[in-house]
Amino acid sequence: MVPFRPLATLLALVVSDLHCLPWFVNVSESVGPGTTLWSFSFNCSSRTPTLKLLQVQPDSTFFNPPSLARWQGLYVGQLTLSSSARLDALAVNHYELRLQVTCGSEVIEGPLSVNVQRDPDRAQCTGRFVSPAGEVVQVPETVTPGARLYTLLPGLELRGAQVNITSAQDPPYFPGPFSISGQGWLQAPPQGLRGQAPKLFRLQVLLTLGRGRSCRGVLTVRVLPAPSSQLSFAERSLSVSVPEDLAPGSAVARVRARGEDVRYELLGPARGPRFSIGRADGVVRTSAPLDLARAGPVTSLQVRAFERLRPGPSVQLDLTVNVTPVNRWPPRCLPALLLTRIPETAPVGTALSTFTCEDPDSPGSTLHYQLRAHSPRGLASLRLRDRVLEVNATLDCDAPGACFELAASLLVLDGGQPPMSTEVPVLVTVTPVNEFSPTCVPRTFRVREDAGPRTLLGSVVGTDMDCPHDGTEFHTPGGPAAFAVDRLSGEVRLLGPLDYEQQRLHRLTVLVTDHGQGQGPAQPRSGSCTVTVEVEDVNDHAPECEPPFQELAVHTSPGSSTEVTTVSCRVPQEPQRLAFSYSIVGGNGQGRFRLQGAALLHEDLPSGPPPPEQPQTYELWIRVADAGPSAPHLSTTATVIVHLVPWRASTAATSTNGATVPAVRTPLLVTHTEPFWQPEPWFVAVLTVTGALLLALGWLLSRHLRGWAQGLRAPSKPAQALLLTSIQGTEGSSEGFMEAPRMETPRMETPEAPSSIMSLHFDGRAQDSRTGRDYLFNTRTGAWRWL
Repeated sequence: MVPFRPLATLLALVVSDLHCLPWFVNVSESVGPGTTLWSFSFNCSSRTPTLKLLQVQPDSTFFNPPSLARWQGLYVGQLTLSSSARLDALAVNHYELRLQVTCGSEVIEGPLSVNVQRDPDRAQCTGRFVSPAGEVVQVPETVTPGARLYTLLPGLELRGAQVNITSAQDPPYFPGPFSISGQGWLQAPPQGLRGQAPKLFRLQVLLTLGRGRSCRGVLTVRVLPAPSSQLSFAERSLSVSVPEDLAPGSAVARVRARGEDVRYELLGPARGPRFSIGRADGVVRTSAPLDLARAGPVTSLQVRAFERLRPGPSVQLDLTVNVTPVNRWPPRCLPALLLTRIPETAPVGTALSTFTCEDPDSPGSTLHYQLRAHSPRGLASLRLRDRVLEVNATLDCDAPGACFELAASLLVLDGGQPPMSTEVPVLVTVTPVNEFSPTCVPRTFRVREDAGPRTLLGSVVGTDMDCPHDGTEFHTPGGPAAFAVDRLSGEVRLLGPLDYEQQRLHRLTVLVTDHGQGQGPAQPRSGSCTVTVEVEDVNDHAPECEPPFQELAVHTSPGSSTEVTTVSCRVPQEPQRLAFSYSIVGGNGQGRFRLQGAALLHEDLPSGPPPPEQPQTYELWIRVADAGPSAPHLSTTATVIVHLVPWRASTAATSTNGATVPAVRTPLLVTHTEPFWQPEPWFVAVLTVTGALLLALGWLLSRHLRGWAQGLRAPSKPAQALLLTSIQGTEGSSEGFMEAPRMETPRMETPEAPSSIMSLHFDGRAQDSRTGRDYLFNTRTGAWRWL
């Protein structure tokens, strides 16, 4: 029994948040009217909160409208039993109430479940059978022997009560003794009651409840004649199935019997804890929640139908109620979400995770598993084998977009009704592994030796089977300094000059290293290949002649050809180059000379010009150019001064001494190096002012200094002879120096003796350091002239 709780105790159960609905209340069937079943308190800023009872299921008048009062700043709501409340756990043991709380604009609804519990100590000596008149039970004479005729007090077996019939049942009036079972059922005699109509059997009953409590009552059994054939059920048995979650008060089945003003009642179990029947309409309803764990899945009921005006005759129907389980909860799985990472080198059959699933509605039941692939579609890289997720195929991330993330889901189905399922998301990240070393193809490039810096020779192509395929870098460890390889593109460029004559073939090792492949501490992989650079020869050196200047004296012989000299030239940087072409480009106006290869010949033929009568001097310019396929063709000019001495017969026939030609003087080459000085701008300005002051004095002395200035223009010493590719004509200087007297190369005969010829020839050639012009000079006399 639940006593009324003081208000102070109820206020301790403060409901701070009305969203905590629903609530549950357990109450004993022994409580009486006015008992407080439930109370709660809450805060509400509104001054007019309301508390309403919206619905009671099953319908009942046992509950008063809830009250609402204010106490110490809180609102207290209470629910009490009405004056007509008679709780009976055997009749209805569960009530579902719907309450509504309004606080300003906020409206909250929630259920209140009232569970009526049995009170084993409650005295049950109530009813008509304990009244002075007793209870009259009408039964047909066709009742089955031992059948249940009446139920004294339901649930006697739970209270340990004892029931005895104390009155005598002597034959022949009694066909046999009536009996009362431990459940409180009055049963017909074993011999039955056929032929006993319309007898009355008066039975005195003693009910002992224990603890010295007992009560007496009277039962009168009236035997009725056999009922008419009009009262009957269409069928003797009926079986229905209802779900487990059927709410109390819901209709289970409806029975209907043929007859006049038929009434119905349940014989077994009488006033059962879970079912009741409408007396007039025959609708069987639930009176409590259907709990399979307590009552089992099958309940057998006996329905008795009788006519209101003739309650004696009746028919019975066996009603079987099958309670089917309801699938309320989907399966639960561990893990509920699978996020994992595996390397692409994981072998087939590698276990990723084992799923453990259970059905809360039916523990231990069989579940069904399905693996669904989402991304990429139709991917068979994963498989499910006996709740274990495994790798099903080789994982290859070396193709772009091949893998990296495998999205799937595990669908778990139970066998309940309706079927419920749970989906476990699966996301497997496949991490790439640096499996392969990069490679590159050996290359051969050709480049001209005169190629300039930053010249692109070609590119080295690196290949990496790991994805991404373009994550390679190029290096040239310890390679030639004349070449460089771009770190990212692999372009090979020229950095320094090349010389075909010094090195024709260059080899450099290119190291290819991958990066960005794989994850974790894996080291980069590398490979190498050889790049060969072939240098193409370019004609970049002009020939050099030794000596570059010759002066010779030749005696002419009429009608013959005389070899004057042989021009000896070579390319010092390319000693293998020996093919040259020779041509006279100047000084052979009369055609007296020709070249035969490198040999210079003088021809005095009859068909040619008449031989000279006086000595003559010829300055021949011979162009020497390299020959062969190399381009461009470079050339130099050698100078040969030839003194022709005509042939004369001796005046003294007896003399054996012929004319003697002075020996040709070997040219003397003198090298003179003059330092070059570039003054500062301020010094130039000072020098200009000083020069202007001395200009007047210089003009007065100009006539006397002209010859001396002309001498200053000539170099005191000859400079080094240089090889030229072109011949300049005779011209005067116009670069700030006084004009020297124009001198021309002697090409006509000079009427001088041989001794004077030797004194006038120039045996040296040099270049002026100031003007850059070439000139000839005589090392003995110091005479010179411009070219």
